Amino acid sequence: MKPHELFKQVDPAIVAELFTTFRDEEREVYKSALASLAQSRKLRPVFIQKKPVAEQITWMHKTLKLRGSDTIGEHLLQVWFMNFQQPLLIGFCDGMGIDHNGEGSVEGELPAEMDTAKLKETVDGLYTDFNPKVVSLYLYLFNLQRPGGWDALADTLANDGRIVLGIDPEPRPESEGAPAGEAEPEEAPEAELEGEPEAEPEGEPEGEPDVPEEE
Repeated sequence: MKPHELFKQVDPAIVAELFTTFRDEEREVYKSALASLAQSRKLRPVFIQKKPVAEQITWMHKTLKLRGSDTIGEHLLQVWFMNFQQPLLIGFCDGMGIDHNGEGSVEGELPAEMDTAKLKETVDGLYTDFNPKVVSLYLYLFNLQRPGGWDALADTLANDGRIVLGIDPEPRPESEGAPAGEAEPEEAPEAELEGEPEAEPEGEPEGEPDVPEEE
């Protein structure tokens, strides 16, 4: 699963936590992410910076769901996990016998294979100790760290029922469906969404205000 696909499925509350943490603790990462994502949509960063913070985060999440945002999305996830989810990383590395720097950042070569029994024991421990959706996101992200991932981890991702990124929508009662004879609208294809320009309002100032600093 590519980064943009992770952002399509992940619980929006996790994305909000990620950006809120950056805004509070790593302000330059937040500002850089906003600027990079705005530029990827051919927008001036000021256009997004003028929005309330909650709307900034919603817009950035929407943009991270696009295939063209994969590099930015993967980088943001890596920085968030390495800087703010160290106990989880340490637990995974220690459980799998992977050398790390004491803070969960891998040192040396990644393992060529993963022991299935050791992986199960490690994953069981992570789901006991940490937010299950954050664990799920980390496992998917770790499997992106080498081309093709690891067979044992890919099998776990495919078959372990605990690995859920978001909230499954509740089935809608038939009575709430579209009226008879009226088809529900289909979502626009991803290719169309990615090619859709996002217009800026006319008369925007050319200056670029900084994200307000904490008082």
